[in-house]
Amino acid sequence: MFNIIDYPLPFRETDLEPFMSAETVRTHYGRHLTTYIANLNNLIADTKFADMDLREIILATVNDAGAQTIFNNAAQVYNHVFFFNCLGRGNNETPDIIANAFGGKEKFMKQFKAVAADVFGSGWVWLLHTNENKFEIVATKNANTPIAHGQKPALVLDLWEHAYYLDYKNRRADFVDVFLNHLIDWKFVVDNMNVA
Repeated sequence: MFNIIDYPLPFRETDLEPFMSAETVRTHYGRHLTTYIANLNNLIADTKFADMDLREIILATVNDAGAQTIFNNAAQVYNHVFFFNCLGRGNNETPDIIANAFGGKEKFMKQFKAVAADVFGSGWVWLLHTNENKFEIVATKNANTPIAHGQKPALVLDLWEHAYYLDYKNRRADFVDVFLNHLIDWKFVVDNMNVA
């Protein structure tokens, strides 16, 4: 069974202020993620999924119409944990390896913002790390996650309303801009890619 304590925040609730309020962190992490974990535990209890890890559950359910609810909750747990790990302050300079892959930091940010602007409703914007240190920016809808399709995420932005609405109301573009300029822990991103 899964437990919120297995997925601790990598920062204190107040560490992201003023760009993300402690209230948003508490609500997003303490309520939304906790709910996905509780739902997943209830759904997998006494099933073949009960002894699987999160990634195994996602891969086993992604194409199973009868297990869509399990997939949705497992993927939401994964996506949210990954998102929280991407957040931080003090490591906000876009690494050269990523900036150069897009022709510079400004071009990377412009492309990321354009993909985010095209997300209608709830979803995620991912920076995928592909072969030979190449990168791709893609969006997924609802609970969909790149790991279900054999892709390696390096960074993710949560565009569900609960990620930003308390702080930014309907100004989602402002949240995207703040995320890119102030809220990414690039050290985590690079470490996660195993790139020196």
